[in-house]
Amino acid sequence: MLPWMLCLVLLAAVITLWVKTRLLQCAFDEIAEGMTERLDEDTNTLLSLSTRDSHARWLAAELNRQLRQLRAQRQRYQNGDRELKEAVTNISHDLRTPLTAIRGYLDLLNQEDLSPAARRYLELIGDRAEAMTRLTEELFRYSVIQSAEKLTLEPVDLRAAVEEAAAGFYSALTGRGIRPVITLPQIPVVRQADRAALARVLGNILGNALKYSAGDLEIVLKEDGEIFFTNTAPGLDEVAVGRLFDRFFTVEAARGSTGLGLAIAKALVEQMGGAIGAEYGSGRLTVWMNFPL
Repeated sequence: MLPWMLCLVLLAAVITLWVKTRLLQCAFDEIAEGMTERLDEDTNTLLSLSTRDSHARWLAAELNRQLRQLRAQRQRYQNGDRELKEAVTNISHDLRTPLTAIRGYLDLLNQEDLSPAARRYLELIGDRAEAMTRLTEELFRYSVIQSAEKLTLEPVDLRAAVEEAAAGFYSALTGRGIRPVITLPQIPVVRQADRAALARVLGNILGNALKYSAGDLEIVLKEDGEIFFTNTAPGLDEVAVGRLFDRFFTVEAARGSTGLGLAIAKALVEQMGGAIGAEYGSGRLTVWMNFPL
């Protein structure tokens, strides 16, 4: 009789342990699923469990405390980022008026009878004013792009867009001795994109090639929506290429750059659902974009 009772006791203990383990597994599954949802979505809801297990509920309470801290930090970051964008927009807007006045007075001075030295100094001032104007415009455009509503996506032929962008830069490229080699598919490559945004992206990338190229440029569009811009760029290295899309990053070879062209391109491509990146090897820079179906 005793062995049977021991077996029953052991069986009851095993069943109890199995039920307990099963409940804990369900609780952990709920926690994992809840954490995934709350980290992926901007929601104020906290974790809730169906189990009454004290250990699982303690874990959920601790995770909820961390979620509150994370939410507060995210809110501070979003507020700070919004304030920074507004400040950049306001500053760039406020700089436009005095810069316009400076350029106007420079035009008037150019009409005066000046000595060669004074005229040289005037040209230097004009160059600096023009650089400040470009920087101000890029700052304004970047802040507008970052705070703008969603782009208007419509069917766009990437082949036609690449042809138009290359044609627009052809004179500037050949002026630097760069004759682009363009490879396009025989059929249209249609993707959902914003026409104006795509034109700006292509223009910024071609402008980047104009700065860094050592005399060549190859543009390849594939039927799967991938676009490659490749040129020899001995002034770059892997570290610099890894930062090309960072805001305000410039390299010594592009002192006249604002450091916002590729950052704007990256923001616009991602808003259109695409991807963009850069690779460097054997002295050649490749900037690629991909617009999947």
